[in-house]
Amino acid sequence: MTEQRTADIVAGPGGVMTDEVGVVTGDLTLRTELDDAGQVTLYVQYREADEWYAVTGGRAKLADPRDVDAVHAIATGLLNRPEG
Repeated sequence: MTEQRTADIVAGPGGVMTDEVGVVTGDLTLRTELDDAGQVTLYVQYREADEWYAVTGGRAKLADPRDVDAVHAIATGLLNRPEG
């Protein structure tokens, strides 16, 4: 079963690079997803939109699945730049 964490963020200057559509900017939702194999993947979407995009470079294998909360907190801190 896949675990997910989400947070609303505001992309900083330069936005967030995604695999599917390139850079996305503005008000976004970040989703951190952990699959059964221990692979964590970051996704973003324009807030309230239907489509999710994989964050470029936002994949890693976790040694301990309990680390998903720390990964989500760090990703949120890095990508949320409402002040620029």
